[in-house]
Amino acid sequence: MVMNSGVPVTSSSPQISPSGATVLDRAPYPNYRVVVLNDDVNTFQHVVDCLVKYIPAMTPDRAWSLAQRIDGEGSAVVWVGPQEQAELYHMQLGGEGLTMAPLERN
Repeated sequence: MVMNSGVPVTSSSPQISPSGATVLDRAPYPNYRVVVLNDDVNTFQHVVDCLVKYIPAMTPDRAWSLAQRIDGEGSAVVWVGPQEQAELYHMQLGGEGLTMAPLERN
């Protein structure tokens, strides 16, 4: 603990930014990885269609690369980001029949 003009200051105390706004010293929220697993059920086309449909900004070319990685390596990370969005994409892809690994904290 540091003393500032007789007032104790801890690392979680608010600080003032150059713009005058109060800034709290907080750790960022963790990201989660959405991982699709290889299986003997889904076709490349179905995997690509699902990735393009549900993953934001997913292009068909990127989806085909990921489908090839899933097939060749057994899995691929298809999206990384905040937990709520990761849970949504995980549920949507799984709902389409893709084989999903449990969400992984990044």
